Amino acid sequence: MNRATPRLIVSSCAATRRVLLAAGFVAAIVLPLGLSAQAAGGPGPEGFADLAQKLLPAVVNISSTQTIKPDQTKPQPGQRQSQRGGQGQGDPGDNSLGPDVPQFPPGSPFEQFFKDFLDRNGQGQGRNALPRQQTSLGSGFIIDPSGLVVTNNHVIDEADEITVTLQDDTNFKAELVGRDVKTDLALLRIKPSKPLPSVKFGDSDQTRVGDWVLAIGNPFGLGGSVTAGILSARAREINAGPYDDFLQTDASINRGNSGGPMFNLAGDVIGINTAIYSPSGGSIGIGFAIPANLAKPVIDQLKQYGRPRRGWLGVNIQSVSDEIAESLGLDKPRGALIASVHDGGPAQVAGIQPGDVVLSFDGKEVVDMKHLPRIVAETPIEKSAKVTVWRKRKELTLDVKVGELKEDIASASATTKDKTPPAPVDTVKALGLSMANVTPDLRDRYGLGDDVTGVVITDIDGSGPAADKGMRAGDVVVEVAQDDVKTTAQILAKIDDAKKAGRKSVLLLVDRQGDLRFVALKLDG
Repeated sequence: MNRATPRLIVSSCAATRRVLLAAGFVAAIVLPLGLSAQAAGGPGPEGFADLAQKLLPAVVNISSTQTIKPDQTKPQPGQRQSQRGGQGQGDPGDNSLGPDVPQFPPGSPFEQFFKDFLDRNGQGQGRNALPRQQTSLGSGFIIDPSGLVVTNNHVIDEADEITVTLQDDTNFKAELVGRDVKTDLALLRIKPSKPLPSVKFGDSDQTRVGDWVLAIGNPFGLGGSVTAGILSARAREINAGPYDDFLQTDASINRGNSGGPMFNLAGDVIGINTAIYSPSGGSIGIGFAIPANLAKPVIDQLKQYGRPRRGWLGVNIQSVSDEIAESLGLDKPRGALIASVHDGGPAQVAGIQPGDVVLSFDGKEVVDMKHLPRIVAETPIEKSAKVTVWRKRKELTLDVKVGELKEDIASASATTKDKTPPAPVDTVKALGLSMANVTPDLRDRYGLGDDVTGVVITDIDGSGPAADKGMRAGDVVVEVAQDDVKTTAQILAKIDDAKKAGRKSVLLLVDRQGDLRFVALKLDG
């Protein structure tokens, strides 16, 4: 039997849905209903029939069509080649537009023969090939009797036409109200002649691991299907986007279920099923749903503005490691370390500085780096929020007026770019590096701007602390222990002070080609 390596199916584009990729799916809950109360670990529902009967009319099937032109057989720049999506009919992701073609050696006359044959019949990829229709299937649910429907963005991505089918097989052409790529959500509108059954969002924060959940969707295009199971885990990261915070379920989830609702036993939507972990594209009982508390504000914004509106702080951040926590005097690694602030941004106006560690924002604890972007994004724009930061070994509270995130602003991560040629100068053995004061020659050698100040790293000891942290020749040390430095003498003095204070590491602020980041180096000897 052919064994496939398990992989996480997490992203999709209407033009690249594969037959083997299980993507559009509904989170469900799959525990045998015949299990005794004792075997299940406690009393459970006698059945889900009454709840399913109530909820089924509010869950819809969604089909979208897209015209694929011969020159669109490969993802265009900016498109994502994805492995998450609705059930596709005729999938360009397999690099073919028609029937399977026998494989021949390059240059074989048979290769050209089959290519010409398919082009003449409109099934190939040549200049004579004809446009064709690609269909994708997914799920959704009605949140307003007037005809507002929620689904996943990847179910309708790049669609030319979207059709919503109700439980009674009534079809409606749908218009797109708005979409959000970052959370993979979309809002559609249909125009019924009478009010439709609808469901409402519940409080996903109140759900607990082990709670029963119910899911309804459109697996493999079969129509309304009900599954049941439990909530397996919370706050899962699957690298699907910047706001990963998925609910995990043991649901039986398959192609076509994307965008369908996950219900609690009160009939409230607590999640929107979006991805599965699978070796083959079929369900193995590991599915992921967008929490209702993450989805609801986005859906409200799509309804009101046609686009998401997120809060913006105007900072680049990094995680707090054990060494950084020790060098800053924190009791443990926590919060988000500010690497740099945007000029004129809300953080700079509020007095937030590089080197601050954000411990809480608007009354919400920042457990680690990944929590801050989501907390800020969910904060109302123009709101004045309290920010607690750790600075100079004590807590400080500041007031910040939240701005609006523009899609072209990178607000939550510091990136680095590599550039290195080494040239040893003065060696600092305690840090495992060599460095020199900035000179015109060094500016030219390492491409440093005229406004760059600090001490230039000219060489790295491959076995020293600096190498362990990824430092490179050409990096510029701007601060040591959160004090500005401009000479190697100042750095040596700071290292001596740290040793005398009994510290095991020293914190550097490093400028690499305009990207600032903090690096905590262990003091060697």
